[in-house]
Amino acid sequence: MKVLLALGGNAMTNADGRARPEDQIAAAQTAMAAVADLLEHDHDVVITHGNGPQVGNLLVKNELAASVVPPVPLDWCGAQTQGTLGFVLMNALDHALAVRDLDRRTAAVVTRALVASDDPGFTHPTKPIGRFLPAAEAAVLVEHGETWEDRGEKGWRRVVASPEPLRIVDAPAVQALVASGFVVIANGGGGIPVVQAPDGRLRGVEAVIDKDLGAALLARSVDADVLVVATDVPQAVLRWGTPDAEPVGTVTLTQMRKLAAEGHFASGSMGPKVDAACRFVEQGGTRAVITSLDHIVDAVSGDFGTVVVSD
Repeated sequence: MKVLLALGGNAMTNADGRARPEDQIAAAQTAMAAVADLLEHDHDVVITHGNGPQVGNLLVKNELAASVVPPVPLDWCGAQTQGTLGFVLMNALDHALAVRDLDRRTAAVVTRALVASDDPGFTHPTKPIGRFLPAAEAAVLVEHGETWEDRGEKGWRRVVASPEPLRIVDAPAVQALVASGFVVIANGGGGIPVVQAPDGRLRGVEAVIDKDLGAALLARSVDADVLVVATDVPQAVLRWGTPDAEPVGTVTLTQMRKLAAEGHFASGSMGPKVDAACRFVEQGGTRAVITSLDHIVDAVSGDFGTVVVSD
């Protein structure tokens, strides 16, 4: 089977959420060992990943240097983190494959995602990113064209658009590499958001694409059979944190959409993963699975996790 594996942000930090270089390298080694286990079963695998902590680190550098050099645009931050994390993940996966004596090649693709220039998010940005700053420090960044909001006692915080991804521009490159036997790392952070001018030229924009929605779109774009959304819990759970908590096993698309509409999945955590799983199946995918990284082999075989299937 062809599997699209979406790694959550926790896959690239340590257990405390730290994202120092050594933390990211160690986390990548753990994640890629699980991927190598999957490759032992002779599946084709495309990997995508979050980049929130890494972009957050770049934004801090922007803030500290804003009075000296212009801030790096957000699309550039996405491209830089795709390159860096692709490099780290390839190194870790190459080692894990060598340990298992598996002859597979790896590649990382800096990947763009097309969004609409008239997406409502550009008019009314609502996605908060980065850290809180005092008004005076935020004002320096506002002078550079960024949008910041007063959040009361916590200070000011930057907000950006989070547009709907419409097309993975570089999906054909990913497809060609997979067809040639490569394990491909692509579309990190949901993809680098770009818009298209009337003359066809693409340009990057200051925005953040939801990584799970980007994963679902990439999965369909490369004709994946299964989407696996790897997170830090074995399954999605109803009534999370209550005595009546109940794990979700195999459900139909209609059942999962109904549970989501009832408010069972938080918008900042499990909600986007559930939405991505549903979109993938709606668009013709065989099944989508939400589970923890250490269960991805069982997830692909259909024996574990929260599994969304067509009606």
